[in-house]
Amino acid sequence: MATRVPKPAYPAKDSSALYGDRELYARLGKIAEGDGKTVVQSFEIPIRSGKAWIVRKGQLCTLSTPYGPQVGDLNIFSLHNPRERFWAARTRQLNASHVSVGDRLWSNLPYLRPLATIVSDSLKGYGPDEVGGRCHDLLGTRCDPYVNKLLSGDDFDYQCHSNLVRAVLPFGLTEADVHDVLNVFQVTGLNPDGKYFMEPSPAKPSDHFTFFAETDLLCAMSACPGGDLSVHGWGEDAAQRMLDTCRPLGVAVYDIVEREEVLKSWMESESPGYKGMHGLKIPVFGE
Repeated sequence: MATRVPKPAYPAKDSSALYGDRELYARLGKIAEGDGKTVVQSFEIPIRSGKAWIVRKGQLCTLSTPYGPQVGDLNIFSLHNPRERFWAARTRQLNASHVSVGDRLWSNLPYLRPLATIVSDSLKGYGPDEVGGRCHDLLGTRCDPYVNKLLSGDDFDYQCHSNLVRAVLPFGLTEADVHDVLNVFQVTGLNPDGKYFMEPSPAKPSDHFTFFAETDLLCAMSACPGGDLSVHGWGEDAAQRMLDTCRPLGVAVYDIVEREEVLKSWMESESPGYKGMHGLKIPVFGE
């Protein structure tokens, strides 16, 4: 007897509301993987470190694993209003628990618009694997020193949360601004008991993940101190064991050469424009 497959809970009357112009993003994917772009900036994030950088609207940003498997924890903010930031939970509901080409990275309320759209992913064919794992995780979030202390009793400062805190400080942001992440190149899933699990990253030196900026962005990424997650755990002992699995991550930002032609039908993303009052009434003087 076939297993019933439930329908997605968040359908849209018009699929473009969730996915935009698919033909445009397919073209951008070809540009990301080939010619038609010029490098604006390119750098590596050292192991167990983090860095923040700007991606302007209409640019492409490629994250890569130049030396082999390595997990990256990604934060995204609206550059001009960092109160608007990536919303992992809603992205999970609108698109998928593990994102790839065609999926969009949505912002929090009261904004709710795509900050970026994924246009290229060399690991898009990965999963579900033999244990149900998929790549580019939205089920979990960043490792942090607080849960490390809770689980192991140890203080260990090299965590993705801490890396992101240090990365955004030069941009006037604080620990309170760091938010739930997209775990790029990370394989995860839920076991039969509903428990979250992590598997080793399948990334190779040639692998990459590219998104298109739908508005001006501030991005920050941590090269996870857990490395490729082939070994993981909590506390100082685990941290030392994971050290040999850590590798730098690559970041490149590109301008589109024929930008006016390629993006002639594109517009910067906008909020749905809800104009309600959340059921509140404006008080009348004298009543």
